[in-house]
Amino acid sequence: MTVLAFQRRVSGDRAAAEPVAQNTPASFSDARLLDAYSAAVIDAVEAISPSVVHLQVQFHTGRRRSERSGSGSGFLFTPDGFILTNSHVVRGAHALAATFADGTTTSAELVGDDPETDLAVVRVARGLSAPAAALGDSGGLRPGQLVIAIGNPLGFQATVTTGVVSALGRSMRAQSGRLIEGVIQTDAALNPGNSGGPLVSSRGQVIGVNTAVIANAQGICFAIPINTAHFVIPRLLRDGRVRRSYIGVAGQSVQLSRRRVQLSHLESAGGVLVTEITAESPAARAGLRMRDIITTFAQQPVGSVDDLQRMLTDERIGVTTPVRLLREGRPHECSVVPSESPDSGR
Repeated sequence: MTVLAFQRRVSGDRAAAEPVAQNTPASFSDARLLDAYSAAVIDAVEAISPSVVHLQVQFHTGRRRSERSGSGSGFLFTPDGFILTNSHVVRGAHALAATFADGTTTSAELVGDDPETDLAVVRVARGLSAPAAALGDSGGLRPGQLVIAIGNPLGFQATVTTGVVSALGRSMRAQSGRLIEGVIQTDAALNPGNSGGPLVSSRGQVIGVNTAVIANAQGICFAIPINTAHFVIPRLLRDGRVRRSYIGVAGQSVQLSRRRVQLSHLESAGGVLVTEITAESPAARAGLRMRDIITTFAQQPVGSVDDLQRMLTDERIGVTTPVRLLREGRPHECSVVPSESPDSGR
């Protein structure tokens, strides 16, 4: 806090009183906090900005000799030219180019994409001098934590905005119409062109991939958690797509009381609350109901939506799988036979 005192100022024959700022211990403390905040943001930006790219994308429109262009963001995550971005930025493109922070522009090619998580991998030529971004762990994020978004909104390259983690475990729909679970909500300002850029922690590590804003809203933006990318990236590099099994439920991560965990002999204090069941899906055929809480899948504890999604691999397709759940507070068991996701390989 700054306190104003007054001193006498003599000008000619007149004496006037003018305010003089006196620094109090509180103002010194505030200044130190602001300096620490600024230093954290600056260090994180300097660590990640060189790896952030502006993606220029060309699409065929279906009309003869007609095409449209688009743009987005991405970031280098390996030293040999692999870039992570959003699926909706590059899906269906017939030409790609990436411009780095130093102004270097090079052609790029799509390695693979996964519409179900809105993630994609693009590759540029070898021999680039740009460093790879450090990928962090989104599992330890907490609401209120400082985050930094870097990207190219509306073509303004290397734009930095800051905010906090507003909420965790959100759900949103990809442009394909599929519900994406476990999304990070932030108030770090995003605009068209930020899609695919990194959401960065104060430690200079990427903890999310910026993906969407709500139209006509302020301060409501979303990012795919980097732990989801840790699962998706190896599969895109290997197969160009993510082939996964599917049971046909949408849900949200929930925490269970200690008493419930003890009474039901559960291995985890979390679970997945079923909020939607697709008609004629494996889950519907197995008899799952709305408000069921899935606690175990294939004899493995399910503590969150991410846990369940990681278990729905291609190895589960067509395999009878035991499921344990809580139904109206009581333990219940059933078996489900996952099918291949209808979006796999689209």
